Amino acid sequence: MRQSCMEKVYELAQKDKRVLFIGSDLGIGTLQKFKEEMPERFLMEGISEANIIGMAAGLAMEGKVPYINTIATFLTRRCFEQIVVDLCLHKLNVRLLGSGGGLVYAPLGPTHEAIEDMAILRAIPHMTIVAPADAEEMKRLMDKSLDHQGPIYIRIAKGGDPVVTDDQMPFEIGKVFPMRAGKDALVITTGITLKHALDAAGQLHEEGIEAAVLHVPTLKPLDQKTILGHIASVPVVVTIEEHTLMGGLGSAVAEMIAEANFSPSKRFKRIGIPDVFPDQYGSQETLMNYYGINAAKIISIIKESHGEKAGTFHTASSQNKT
Repeated sequence: MRQSCMEKVYELAQKDKRVLFIGSDLGIGTLQKFKEEMPERFLMEGISEANIIGMAAGLAMEGKVPYINTIATFLTRRCFEQIVVDLCLHKLNVRLLGSGGGLVYAPLGPTHEAIEDMAILRAIPHMTIVAPADAEEMKRLMDKSLDHQGPIYIRIAKGGDPVVTDDQMPFEIGKVFPMRAGKDALVITTGITLKHALDAAGQLHEEGIEAAVLHVPTLKPLDQKTILGHIASVPVVVTIEEHTLMGGLGSAVAEMIAEANFSPSKRFKRIGIPDVFPDQYGSQETLMNYYGINAAKIISIIKESHGEKAGTFHTASSQNKT
């Protein structure tokens, strides 16, 4: 996904002279063609992220469209005040490309794990937050990023993730995408957790439970009307995210459900990282499994919820409840 994102920055720069790239202590081969062909628009500024935000703000005020790339934790935690005051307050066209969103940097521990990046930025007016599910969706997003008004934070996953989105579905910033229909439950996802939701829905189907899957790549602005429309048609709702449960997708959906006053009420559960600093070291996959951010957890929650209303759902689901 990161490679696809960087390649798109290069392509956009070839087409539009407003585009420039700013990196922070990145690998020597990053965007080498960009550096060689457009050196005046390629800047590698070292470990000075807060200063980079201010520099990008000034360039954006002069009509440029800077794309900044560095590790997601450095881009969000270190630069919060600069993002608020320099970028969002003035609604400037700066693109923040946060590498390693979620638990990607699991081998390096909590200092590098961007588990609260979207919550941090969700609180800021004028900020747009997007978390693509795979490399192909990243490409479609990047095509839309150039002319979007205001700052954007783009969460970049590890790379090599399976492609699960539909390239025939036009991407729009601020829109959600139904990926699977179902009347028994709804799984709402963002980022790479879409793959886990689709896997879970497929397995549940074999047991007679039809779970819908709704992909929410844009966490802010949130397409509340469409999301609530999907929630209205099911009794059980589960959110899943590679992010802390504090202030991310699950929190946003919980806020919507609480204010919608559904009758009968919805059975609702969030899957994500609890309110802790991850204390395990390993791979992204091992930590996601440690916190139950996987298809098995989705299946368990939905089957348990169905079991609570035995006799009102498919026979297969009641026979296989946990």
